[in-house]
Amino acid sequence: MARLPAGIRLIISFSRDQWYRAFIFMLTFLLYASFHLSRKPISIVKGELHKQCAAGDEPEPRFSDPSSSTKNRIPHQLQDNETEIDCGWAPFDKSNYQQLLGALDYSFLCAYAIGMYLSGIIGERLPIRYYLTFGMLASGAFTALFGLGYFYNIHSLGFYVVTQIINGLVQTTGWPSVVTCLSNWFGKGRRGLIMGIWNSHTSVGNILGSLIAGYWVSTCWGLSFIVPGAIVAAMGIVCFLFLIEHPKDIRCSSTLPTHPRVSENSINRFRLQKQTAHGEKSGPLDPELQCLLLSDGKSPLHPSHVVVIPGDSSSGMAAISFTGALRIPGVIEFSLCLLFAKLVSYTFLFWLPLYITSVDHLDAKKAGELSTLFDVGGIFGGILAGVVSDRLEKRASTCGLMLLLAAPTLYVFSSVSRMGLEATVAMLLLSGALVSGPYALITTAVSADLVSGHHALSPSPALVSLSGAALGPLLAGLISPSGWSNVFYMLMFADACALLFLIRLIHKELSCPGPAAGNQAPLKEH
Repeated sequence: MARLPAGIRLIISFSRDQWYRAFIFMLTFLLYASFHLSRKPISIVKGELHKQCAAGDEPEPRFSDPSSSTKNRIPHQLQDNETEIDCGWAPFDKSNYQQLLGALDYSFLCAYAIGMYLSGIIGERLPIRYYLTFGMLASGAFTALFGLGYFYNIHSLGFYVVTQIINGLVQTTGWPSVVTCLSNWFGKGRRGLIMGIWNSHTSVGNILGSLIAGYWVSTCWGLSFIVPGAIVAAMGIVCFLFLIEHPKDIRCSSTLPTHPRVSENSINRFRLQKQTAHGEKSGPLDPELQCLLLSDGKSPLHPSHVVVIPGDSSSGMAAISFTGALRIPGVIEFSLCLLFAKLVSYTFLFWLPLYITSVDHLDAKKAGELSTLFDVGGIFGGILAGVVSDRLEKRASTCGLMLLLAAPTLYVFSSVSRMGLEATVAMLLLSGALVSGPYALITTAVSADLVSGHHALSPSPALVSLSGAALGPLLAGLISPSGWSNVFYMLMFADACALLFLIRLIHKELSCPGPAAGNQAPLKEH
């Protein structure tokens, strides 16, 4: 009998469950990357919506209409109502353009923050596949609608603001849906590594969005929105056709084999939960068990924090209220930390290309392409944070170390980015890793640890943390007219605040050595 080809041997070496799990991993990765792909164009197009025009300039006509060619030669400062000149796109061609562009970001992110809270209430009552499909189709439509303003010559600020608000609301269907689906398929073993890799969808989406938007930004910026919108809508159809919400739908196992130490941790925690649920009285917790419970950044559970269904079945997942989520140990600290971490991350997301344009004097396309290096660094930062936190079993300490290094890195970035492209490239990669690492770890592995056993779509402190995402770009728009250095001071202050809220959790982790302290070898240098 002939030996099977190497490729076939590779295929059959994996079980049916492993292939389905890998498929869901890649599908949810691509689905959420497409959401971020559609959010990035606004930051790329900012440099085209407003161009610097000095007094006395004679800009070239934007359109070839002969009737408008004469009037377009009037200097920009004399044309408050002119919309067909190459100095910008009304109403963003005025001197207060930074505030107007900041208003677009704030409209989207404010709606996103509020919608994320409402999305949990609505989403848990609907099938994930239908809910996510609707959100992606609607996101594609409103992303494309923004770009249609170019083709239909729309210059109303209200039109762009309303489009951003609705887009922000419908985009909230993405995150809770894909996280719930992923948590259905993957257990707790190697959670930091798995979710660190998976969370790189944010950076991948930003990179693709920058490249796609940058391709058309200087020639036809409307397509910078329409093409990403079409991609999101197409992925919505893929979601409807292929997404499997739960392994039980196709008779697959729902969890991965976990590390023995993690399994022991889970057993002890469940034993404590079961005792609490039955009202059993128990003596003081064994110190080793306390360390096990604290090893993921948690403190020993309290009866008001436990929502379990006793028994051997693991399928009982209970919804938890907003106040109930706040009472889970660690949620308040990590939420406030995430508020400031998002403030920094989303400021870079929406304003980095315009900053590069202002400092390095590049056009919008080249600035957008250069800004992707920040997201490349973010991919490595998210994975590194997941690996280190898994190895040390100290989530808060890992976030704290990266935040501690991020603040001085931002200061160096603001200083050396004016020295040339070489310095900018290096600092973009390093800043991306240190800024995105804690943000990625908290939004994935830490969030899953804290609400383990509850419905992932349930109301949570999302409104608290996401308000930072809305606040950062708004403050950047208000502060940047006084100088970009002040924006970086604001970002460094936010990093310091994020670290401050983790001090108590870091102290708990360091004071309790945990099961890995004496057994694990130190990390090797590569």
